[in-house]
Amino acid sequence: MRPNPDFGIYLHIPFCEKKCVYCDFYSLENMEHKDVFVSILKKEIAEGARKYQDNLRPATSIFFGGGTPSLLTPEQITSIMEQVRANLPIHPDAEITMECNPGTITKESLEGYQKAGINRLSFGIQSFSQEELDFLHRIHSPEEGKQAVQLAREAGFDNINIDVIFALPNQIIESWQSTLEQAIALKTEHISAYSLIFEEKTPLFTMLQKGLVKPQDDEKDAGMYALTIEMLEKAGYEQYEVSNFAKSNLRCNHNRTYWQAKEYLAFGPSAHGYINNTRYWNFRNLKRYFEAVQLNGIGEASKEVLSLTNRLYESAFLAIRSEGLSKARFMKDYGIDIVEVIRASIDSHIIDEFLILQQTKDDIIIRLNSKGFAICDEISLRMITALEEKMGAVWESTGYEEDDESLINLPII
Repeated sequence: MRPNPDFGIYLHIPFCEKKCVYCDFYSLENMEHKDVFVSILKKEIAEGARKYQDNLRPATSIFFGGGTPSLLTPEQITSIMEQVRANLPIHPDAEITMECNPGTITKESLEGYQKAGINRLSFGIQSFSQEELDFLHRIHSPEEGKQAVQLAREAGFDNINIDVIFALPNQIIESWQSTLEQAIALKTEHISAYSLIFEEKTPLFTMLQKGLVKPQDDEKDAGMYALTIEMLEKAGYEQYEVSNFAKSNLRCNHNRTYWQAKEYLAFGPSAHGYINNTRYWNFRNLKRYFEAVQLNGIGEASKEVLSLTNRLYESAFLAIRSEGLSKARFMKDYGIDIVEVIRASIDSHIIDEFLILQQTKDDIIIRLNSKGFAICDEISLRMITALEEKMGAVWESTGYEEDDESLINLPII
């Protein structure tokens, strides 16, 4: 039985054969430093384990992201995993995910990754239209995307995710429906379906500024999203976050670690970690990352300590967009009856139409329904505004400052 998310490990592998036009994650098309990178990453893992030894718990998830982790050989992944296990406690049933590009794998390499300890794969398929793949600068074909899943099955993987993207410029809903149909036919355990975002400092954003592309209008974007929810739910996938759908009991534990504001260590250039109420991030430059690890043992560029206020709002924002706000959890962590705050501050017709109140023996959870996920930004904003107003009144009446850790001792509201 898989453990509930509690503590994660993220490893950023920065190499790509070809950078996609929409991607704002740190990556390099130069492969010459892969061996040095693995050596430096292992050094950081050992030193990071020593630095945070008092805060460690058995990791319930490990995630190789990027970049394209499948550009590392099975031997390199094995070497990294051996270093992780030698220095960090790992839960025996931990979910260990590796992102893969369908154009970079073989059955033999997948078998090697599984022997290294990888037990979950995430394929960046994005589309089953060759025209759309060309636009996105993906290096694989629609058929290679399907073959990748088949090869993973033959290699023994029984937990697979595929990523797909909708609302591309000029994309018609029939094309998106075809991609969804083909994704569903693959019968993977998990599907992540994202609306295209024009991130700054990406080639896609430059194309937008030059007038070479135009975003989908909001109505078409919303229509594609509604179709996504309808088709995936009909196919047996449960929506548990804005963009994520899973078969029963196969939600992504690592992403749930983020959404539940749990702690995680991060290694590699540009990687972000969160531990002991502190968020830290590594240098987003391979040379500077190498230098930092050689000099200090870790690649950290900067960090920030989150106040109790920040943690409260961030926890609420992440929770409403995923698995919901737990009364028991917010009472325990913050002394706040979050369900009553929502009930008292948000119009009852919005609660009735877009939210679900789920009552268990020990808890009440308020979460979005499928209609609510479609307007999650608006509901999240209303909820945070309501929380700010409520907490502002409490702080004013007690004389506490907003970031005062003594907030935890305030009367339950």
